[in-house]
Amino acid sequence: MTWKCLCAFLLLGALLPLQAVARGSQAETADESERLVEYLVRPSDTDAAIHLYNDPHYVVFTRGARLDTQLVLFMPGTGGRPTNARCLLTTIAAQGYRVIGLEYNDSPAVTDVCQTSLSVSCSGDLRRRRIFGGDITSHVEHASAESIVNRLVKLLEYLDREHPQEGWSRYLNQGSPAWPHVVVSGLSQGAGMAAYIAKHVSVARVVLFSSPWDYVRTPQSLAPWLAEPSATTPERWFAEYHRRENTAALIARAYEVLHIPPGNIRVFDLPAGPAAHGSNPFHTSTILVPEYAPQWRFLFGQTPPPGAGR
Repeated sequence: MTWKCLCAFLLLGALLPLQAVARGSQAETADESERLVEYLVRPSDTDAAIHLYNDPHYVVFTRGARLDTQLVLFMPGTGGRPTNARCLLTTIAAQGYRVIGLEYNDSPAVTDVCQTSLSVSCSGDLRRRRIFGGDITSHVEHASAESIVNRLVKLLEYLDREHPQEGWSRYLNQGSPAWPHVVVSGLSQGAGMAAYIAKHVSVARVVLFSSPWDYVRTPQSLAPWLAEPSATTPERWFAEYHRRENTAALIARAYEVLHIPPGNIRVFDLPAGPAAHGSNPFHTSTILVPEYAPQWRFLFGQTPPPGAGR
C-alpha cells in the first residue's frame, strides 16, 4: 500500500472508528516494509481533572522509530479533531518522528473572541491562558488542567506508564515538556498556538498551517504578540498557506512579521478536494489533500541523526 493510498484510506476513517476507541487503544497498518503504531487516548483517562474537549488524542509512529527521535505536537483548528489530520500525521511519522495530535480547548475561536475587543493584548492573553494555564486573565477562562501544556504532559506520562519501553519520558523535563525535543505545529487556531509557544520557549522546529492572523480592532493591525522577540530562531520556522483561502493576504503579512524566511514558506494551490468543506475550504484542504505530501515532507524535514542536536 503506498502512502498516498494509505492517506486516502485514513481520510475515510476506515482504520479505527471513534466508536471503537478504548483506553490507549492501538492499531497497526502495513505500508510495504514499515508498520505504523497508533494510539487513541481520551484526555480524561490521563488526568481526572480534565473534563472538557474529550475526543481522543491521536498518537502515531513507525515501529522502527528511534527512541531519541523528535516529537511532533500537532494541534487542530477550531472545532477540529486530531484524527481529522491522520493523512498528514502518518506522513510525518513515516519521516521518523513520533507524532501527537492533541485534543485541546479550541472553542470559541481566538478571532471570534477578540475581533470586537478593544484590548490589543486580547489574542495573546487568550492564547497564553489556553496554552500554559495559570493566573493569566483572558476573555475566556479555563481551569489550568484544561491547558495545552497540562494535556501534553499528562498524555506523555500516561504513555510512559502504559508503554515504558517506548521512551516517552524523553519528552518530559521535571514535569514540563522538554521543548528542545519537540516540533510544534498546527492548523488555523492550532498553528497560532504553535507560533505562540515557539515565541516563548525554544523548540526544535515550528510548522504553521494557514495561521496565525490575529489582529486588533482599532486600528485594524496584526496583534502585538506576533512582533515580539522569539525564543525559537528564524531558521527553525516553516509555514504554508493556500493562495485562495479567505485570509491569505493577512497570513502572508503575519509570516513576514514573524520573520519566517521566505525560503521556508510554501504557497499551496491545488483544488480543495472532497474532504474540505465550509465557507473556506482551501483553508482546511492544506492538511487533507494527499498530493501535498511532498510539501509536508519539506516543511517537517527528516528527523536529525543521533547526536546532531536540534
